[in-house]
Amino acid sequence: MRITVVGTGYVGLVTGACFAEMGNTVWCIDKDRKRLSMLKKGIIPFYEPLLDDIVRSSYRGKRLFFTDDYMLPISKSEVIFICVGTPPQEDGSADINYVLESAYQMKRYLRDGTIVAVKSTVPVGTCDEVEKILNEKNGKNIIVVSNPEFLKEGDAVRDFMYPDRVIVGTDNDRAKKIFYELYSPYTKRGQLIIFMSRRSSELTKYAANTYLAMRVSFINEISMLCEKVGADVEEVRKGIGSDRRIGTQFMYPGIGYGGSCFPKDVKALISLGKKYNMNVSFAEACDKVNLLQRRNFLNKIMDRFKNNLSDLVFAVLGVSFKPNTDDIREAPSLYVIEKIIESGGKIRVYDPIALDNFKKNSTVYIKNRKKIYIAKDVYDAAKGSDALLLITEWNEFRRPDYDKLKKIMRRAIIFDGRNIYSKDVLLEKGFEYFGTGT
Repeated sequence: MRITVVGTGYVGLVTGACFAEMGNTVWCIDKDRKRLSMLKKGIIPFYEPLLDDIVRSSYRGKRLFFTDDYMLPISKSEVIFICVGTPPQEDGSADINYVLESAYQMKRYLRDGTIVAVKSTVPVGTCDEVEKILNEKNGKNIIVVSNPEFLKEGDAVRDFMYPDRVIVGTDNDRAKKIFYELYSPYTKRGQLIIFMSRRSSELTKYAANTYLAMRVSFINEISMLCEKVGADVEEVRKGIGSDRRIGTQFMYPGIGYGGSCFPKDVKALISLGKKYNMNVSFAEACDKVNLLQRRNFLNKIMDRFKNNLSDLVFAVLGVSFKPNTDDIREAPSLYVIEKIIESGGKIRVYDPIALDNFKKNSTVYIKNRKKIYIAKDVYDAAKGSDALLLITEWNEFRRPDYDKLKKIMRRAIIFDGRNIYSKDVLLEKGFEYFGTGT
């Protein structure tokens, strides 16, 4: 099948590469010529496991192409996917201008009967607007479909290749047939291709992400309560997670969620409710708890040092919002680093993958680079520090040499934001240990 993907960001590149991997001919369009040049050389502009291999093999195999020209790809394609960003606006609502701009750009090159699928996460009713743009005054019958993505950063290729389900919002029989054929290689193990209305499809994406974010916020709020009453959140988590109706997924305490999806989509659902004069109370509570958990982590640091961080040095392990990605958008680390520096502290930071992104795109680093030391590894970060802050649970952070850490740190203090360390072991080694919900 001939496919065009508009946008070579996280969703667009994964989508294009995975479709090309199955033998489809795929054009990826982007107006950023520097990015296109990198992609043609096999350089992926962000970190995502397995993606570089399939991009390079498909490009070499002439199944995957990169261009800034709309005319040729759009005029030849049977299906076109819009995979551009929908960043949050000041009121929390999603900005769909890039989606609408894509529709205007492709309009004159579309053939009659072409299917345009919106894969970007968009507010309910956006596909209606796209359809109006594409079909207005052109005498063509362009079929617009909602096909939201459900890709986890750090595991996106596997998520695309082996999806839990594929959601397609359309009532058009021809579109259903084509999408069934298009996704059939990825659903051989019995996964569902679920057809529904476009508006239901658009809302499904927001509802799914907000529910998962709510689970994270739930266990985080329970962890704060555990600290107040003297309970252990790890024991509570196991107790409730063993109930088959509840389970353990997204039920791990930490210092709050981040990334490009949960914060943005939770706020967008709140904004959608307000548009229809409704308070989406569970989403509002979820958003509030997420911020409270970050403050709670910081408050432990402030309490331990009696609200005086002047000239203290803090080793920060992890800046990405989660492991296996270099994404720092809405990362809890940025909040913690900024507040420590505002309170007079200094930072020594290490992350296996995300440091380049942190230096280039974090305003926290750009404004405070003289107070932030970029470390080479865990021990370089810990050297001379007054406390070690575990923010992101990368595997290489899980079992450090505690004896070595104690020798090189100025004070043997660890704040564990993800509960990856054993409190008993650290106490035995002579560390002060502050966990989450314990």
